[in-house]
Amino acid sequence: MDVVEHASRQNAAPAAPRIRSFVRRQGRLTSGQQRALTDHWSEYGLEYTGAALDMAQCYGRSAPVTLEIGFGNGETLAAMAAAAPERDFLGIEVHRPGVGHLLHCIETQGLPNLRVICHDAVDVMRHMIPPHSLDRIQIFFPDPWPKKRHHKRRLIQSDFVTLLAQCLQPGGLLHLATDWAPYGEHMQEIIADFPVFQPLDAANLQQQCPRPKTKFERRGEQHGHAICELAYRRGA
Repeated sequence: MDVVEHASRQNAAPAAPRIRSFVRRQGRLTSGQQRALTDHWSEYGLEYTGAALDMAQCYGRSAPVTLEIGFGNGETLAAMAAAAPERDFLGIEVHRPGVGHLLHCIETQGLPNLRVICHDAVDVMRHMIPPHSLDRIQIFFPDPWPKKRHHKRRLIQSDFVTLLAQCLQPGGLLHLATDWAPYGEHMQEIIADFPVFQPLDAANLQQQCPRPKTKFERRGEQHGHAICELAYRRGA
């Protein structure tokens, strides 16, 4: 089944309330996070408008764009942006403390190639990311929703993978990681239904798509969880 067929099925389906993959746990904003939101959002934050972004206008230049969905506290994303100044980076996160922390990192580390959206990633992908505008999409350690009755809340589902495929340019990279083995199997099963995505050799992943360890990854390793890392190249 190709992307077009998936998309047509999605469009033909009757509207129904969407099951979200997250629960808003805002937590307490530190004074530094609140100050970063107040002082730096206008420069590095992008409001959810429902209108397609002009990537070149967002960054003041034309460069390959990497999108991270659910960046947590943002430190990993900031490190990647610092290591690749020739690329542009966009992070989506619903939790304001993490957004505030990333804005602080952007300002203190001087990262003009990084922008932030604080909104549901599904809405953003559907309405604000133009087709074939992304060079890479990375989703590291999303909530695995381990209980069977909650599996429907997992972010990686067929409809969402359709959106990912539509937003990635041909040759673009989809990079996923989880420390929950059953979710890794679920990811592979879902993406196997999309011939447009070709898996990369697991033995060479760190060479082809290096990344720093995330806070959630280190926590998983402390609990003895094996890391499942997956990467796919989008075909033409």
